[in-house]
Amino acid sequence: MSGIEENMQLNDMPSCSKDGKLITINQQPIMEYALDILTELIKHGTVTLKARGDSIPTAVAVANVITENMVKGNSKISNIVVDSENHENQGPLVSIIEITITKTN
Repeated sequence: MSGIEENMQLNDMPSCSKDGKLITINQQPIMEYALDILTELIKHGTVTLKARGDSIPTAVAVANVITENMVKGNSKISNIVVDSENHENQGPLVSIIEITITKTN
């Protein structure tokens, strides 16, 4: 499962749950992510999607596919954090989004 890493505490984004998984979204196909994330959601109950810059629309689409199509009524988006960062004060700000999906049943 590419893009999936163990959940870790992030100093700049404290919204990650210690119980769930942190999944970094890149530019892979939406359905590939959705299937991988669905598996992790069933295992852990909570999954946090994190995306930067151009990957943000992919993360939003994946969250919608999971909550509105795959497990509609059994999951919800429990938290959304939007932020921006400037890596070592060089270059432009880069937008970041974290979307936390929780299994409800």
